[in-house]
Amino acid sequence: MEKKTIVVIGATGAQGKGLVNALANESEFNVRAVTRNPEKYSGKAHEVVFGDLKDVQSLKSAFKNAYGLFVVTNFWEGADEIAQAKNAVDAAKEAGISHFVWSTLPNVESISGGEFEVPHFTHKAEADNLVRNAGFKYYTFVQPPFYFQNFNGLMAPQQKPDGSTGWALPIDPSKKAFHMSDINDFGKVVAGAFLKPEKIGNGAYLSLSTELNSFNDILKAFKENGKEYTFSQVPTEVFSTFFEGAKEVAGMLKYFEKHTYMGPNSEAKIELAKEIANKEFVPFTKWLSQNN
Repeated sequence: MEKKTIVVIGATGAQGKGLVNALANESEFNVRAVTRNPEKYSGKAHEVVFGDLKDVQSLKSAFKNAYGLFVVTNFWEGADEIAQAKNAVDAAKEAGISHFVWSTLPNVESISGGEFEVPHFTHKAEADNLVRNAGFKYYTFVQPPFYFQNFNGLMAPQQKPDGSTGWALPIDPSKKAFHMSDINDFGKVVAGAFLKPEKIGNGAYLSLSTELNSFNDILKAFKENGKEYTFSQVPTEVFSTFFEGAKEVAGMLKYFEKHTYMGPNSEAKIELAKEIANKEFVPFTKWLSQNN
């Protein structure tokens, strides 16, 4: 049987890398990594090609003779996410892609009635309609979680003025607000989607969340793994001055506090992601024991 080629945009990023690994383990797929620097690629994809979401022509070549396509955009690189989604959709239509999988997030402005502004969530959500209305045979929306990996990166514990190490954030630590997972498990969900297009290729939403935690739960998990950290709740306006981009992060955390990361009524989408995934997810405490 001829293998189906799945194209992975952002193959060197957190989402794409996990997906390439998950797909490479499935014998029926040929995995094509798309990156702006193919010569630097060292992942598990079977082939690697140049492609840039700002360059439709490069995408048309990258998508040739492929069955499926996974697309993720990167707001933090200054991407115009809606324009890039449109480029990907246009090129995918021309290339005859059968199954388009779009990495999206909840629409914060719509969920909060305009109270919170979190462009790196909402801009992705605003592109959902481009995918929905494009006429693909199969299309699926996948929502990545708050990554466990953030605790080794953007949300790593910091030295505080009182000499302790931990977090100072504008969120109530008792609120179960964070839908969390190992980002590598996102690949298991997307691989599952490509394996079962008849079940979820009609515009289903798959929201990855291994657990829903409060910051108190997070502190407890670290403590169980031998790391004692502190937490201080700080006012939004104070936090917003901490670093460039802090205002966006503050708005995001206040949205989490009030509506959770995935937003209201997300349980069915979370269950569907668990059901579709091709392998089990890693719990936070286990991830911590291996990564801290």
